Amino acid sequence: MHPTGWRTPVLLGAVGVLLGALFASVLPGLPPMPWTAVPTLLLLALAEAFTAGRTRRRIRRAAGTEPIPPLSAARLVALAKASVLAAALFGGFCAGVALTVADNLGLPVHREVFLTALGTALAAAVLAAAALYLEYACRVPGDGERDDDRPGAA
Repeated sequence: MHPTGWRTPVLLGAVGVLLGALFASVLPGLPPMPWTAVPTLLLLALAEAFTAGRTRRRIRRAAGTEPIPPLSAARLVALAKASVLAAALFGGFCAGVALTVADNLGLPVHREVFLTALGTALAAAVLAAAALYLEYACRVPGDGERDDDRPGAA
């Protein structure tokens, strides 16, 4: 399994922006967005960041911690990868909605949708950062070093 690069989340974020802009421009009356997504995403980000800190100490075998089972670490990596991709797509969607309604902030409904969408996009960015930290925390020390057993290694 390879670390998450920057290309896939950026591409999903761009697709999300396009979908969000399309969604907001096609609907004749813009429904209000639920504000509950903001605290939900922030709580998920807090949980993943906390888990990342504990996992990093357990993988590095800090004093007073027990080693983490390999299957648990693999599950955490899968969670981190899924969180990064979902947060990129959802954050991009909300950013697209916010960009589309930004020109009509004089209307109360548009102002409310803009603030909610912008807050949700920022919370999704925080979740993506926490998920990337969790993925980084699951690396075994020495993962970034070259492996001389590979074909073509000098």
